[in-house]
Amino acid sequence: MTETSAGHLPEQVRIAIVGSGFSGLGMAIRLKQAGIHDFVVLERRESVGGTWNDNTYPNCGCDVPSHLYSFSFAPKPDWSRTYSNQPEIWRYLADCAEEYGVTDYIRYGVEVRSAAWDGSALRWRVTTDSGTLSAQVVISAMGPLNEPRYPDIDGLDSFQGTMFHSARWNHEHDLRGKRVASVGTGASAIQYVPAIAPDVEQLYVFQRTAPWVVPHTDRPLTEVERRLYRSFPPLQRLARAGVYVGRELMVPGFVKYPKLMRGLEWLALGHMRRQLRDPELRRKATPDYTIGCKRILPSNAWYPALERSNVELVTGGVREIRANSVVGSDGTEYPVDTIVFGTGFHVTDMPAAHQVYGRAGRRLDEMFRGSPRAYLGTTFAGFPNMFMMLGPNTGLGHTSMVYMIESQISYILGALREMNRRDAHTVEVRADVQDGFNRWVDGKMQPTVWQTGCSSWYLDSTGRNATLWPDWTWRYRHRMARFDPSDYEFVVRSPRERAGAIEVAG
Repeated sequence: MTETSAGHLPEQVRIAIVGSGFSGLGMAIRLKQAGIHDFVVLERRESVGGTWNDNTYPNCGCDVPSHLYSFSFAPKPDWSRTYSNQPEIWRYLADCAEEYGVTDYIRYGVEVRSAAWDGSALRWRVTTDSGTLSAQVVISAMGPLNEPRYPDIDGLDSFQGTMFHSARWNHEHDLRGKRVASVGTGASAIQYVPAIAPDVEQLYVFQRTAPWVVPHTDRPLTEVERRLYRSFPPLQRLARAGVYVGRELMVPGFVKYPKLMRGLEWLALGHMRRQLRDPELRRKATPDYTIGCKRILPSNAWYPALERSNVELVTGGVREIRANSVVGSDGTEYPVDTIVFGTGFHVTDMPAAHQVYGRAGRRLDEMFRGSPRAYLGTTFAGFPNMFMMLGPNTGLGHTSMVYMIESQISYILGALREMNRRDAHTVEVRADVQDGFNRWVDGKMQPTVWQTGCSSWYLDSTGRNATLWPDWTWRYRHRMARFDPSDYEFVVRSPRERAGAIEVAG
């Protein structure tokens, strides 16, 4: 396929990429740079950006420093702040798509409904709301944070006011003077609650579990810094490396010795004591689990927001929703006009897994059996020629997901090169290799801080941590640096191809 105008869906393509966030755009850029042009990017929205296009709530930003939360091959010397906000990250991704010439490969407004492996044609049949296409290779680049999760609360459908999820923020709904309930105290709420608190009449923050909150080191980048980064690019690479090393130093406490997290707990508790003067409020806001077991949240505005006279922190979660109110766990009724759900995403129960059919028509979620598993978070036995970006056990609690994405891009390119070298039509990870890898993951997970007893979105329905990478990220990069063909089986068309003979090479 050659570059064609956006909107035209090809009938046949070598590679179909689903999603145009960091994963999809990074993959598209690297394919083009490798001289591969027979691909298409399917994007259900009308713009690139993925998570950073969907999440537009007030004060939305990234909790990983800007220099590290960007492509290594596309440094941006003029970030406005040390931690970027949503509009700037989205603009960065849009600029990357333009600068590296992949916009013509993107089909906007195309939502994938299903992908099914055709064993006779040795290709994927990708069904979308704009038609069907055939692809030799499918790369899922949808990411884990793309489908908002609404809580299962009695009476949810009975509410007569306005309600929406933070990832689908209703900008047409004016919150000024409204009585608002915010359900959830995770990474999104920690940002939007302080932003909306000054405008609303009353804000009830419903907290099931108190988050650990640490001081935020965000600040504007000076013009001198930006000028230096533009003039001396190695200086920005050095800054990026410094951020990476600093974040990686947290790994021993996360994955080996949770007791090392006590120093960070003292820092967080000191931050709380300085910002919360009310002893009762401080008691409500103090977590009862080891820091790091759930995501650590940086903010200098969260605790001051909770101390506002028009803000009330309600512990215990929500029991019920009524026509014009929210009922807390103790039966107290709180009258509200608006409900905002900051309740996260479908991560371990990924909806897309219900739409992917591998060999023998087996659905991906059936293979998961409630606990997503893959090889290196990227490939699945029984699903030839399919790769997943940011799949099971590639998540991070301390550093940049872009680092993991670039590691996977390198690995997938290696797989494509090996397919070309062998003149192979399919590549599929061996089941025993995948099983062995997941046994290793489960073993590595045992001493981690994520297994110390808290309930988090990292855990799947079986209680297994199917989300995070339980080791140093440089070790993941090392494992992904070389595609090992001995881990895979290949279907190769022999010279007798026309006669219908097929060889399987290991």
